[in-house]
Amino acid sequence: MGESRANPAPLGLMGFGMTTVLLNIHNAGLFAMDTMILSMGIFYGGLAQIIAGIMEFRNGNTFGLTAFTSYGLFWLSLVFIVLKGGADPVFMGWYLFMWGLFTGYMWLGTWRKNRALQTVFLSLTVLFWLLAIGHWADSTVFVRIAGWEGIFCGMSAVYLAAAEVLSEARGKALLPIGVVGRR
Repeated sequence: MGESRANPAPLGLMGFGMTTVLLNIHNAGLFAMDTMILSMGIFYGGLAQIIAGIMEFRNGNTFGLTAFTSYGLFWLSLVFIVLKGGADPVFMGWYLFMWGLFTGYMWLGTWRKNRALQTVFLSLTVLFWLLAIGHWADSTVFVRIAGWEGIFCGMSAVYLAAAEVLSEARGKALLPIGVVGRR
C-alpha cells in the first residue's frame, strides 16, 4: 500500500493568492508599500510556496514543483529588489516581462487542468505584462489597472485553494472549479 500524502497545492495557492492581493492593493493605489506586504512576500508568498513546491516534488508533480518553487523565489527576489531601493524602471519592465513569459508557458500547461487553475495562470500572465508595460511607459495608469487585475488574479488563487481544502475536508466538491473533460 502506498504512502498517503497531503495535497500541498492549497498552501502554495494561498501563499501566492493572499500575497498577490495585498501587493496589488498597493499597485491599485489604495495603500503605500509597507513592511506588511514585504513580510508576506518573504514568508507566505516566498517560503510557503517553496515548501509547497518541494512537497509537489515528493508527489511527483513537475508542474506544481516548477510553479510553486519559481513563484516563491519570485517573491523573495521582488522583496530584495524593493528593499535595495528598486530597479531601473525599464529594466524592471523586462524583469516583469520575463515572468509573464514564464507564466504564459505555464498557462499552456494548465489546458488539461481545471478552469480555475487556467484562470489563475492566464490572469497572472496578463498581470505581469500590464506591469511590464506600466514600467516601460512610466505609466501610473497601467500600474493601477494591473493592480485591479492582480486583485482578481490573487482572489482566483484563494478561491481555488479554498475549493481544494473544502473538497478534501467534506469528501465532495463544494466550490466549482470547472473540471476539464466533464459535461
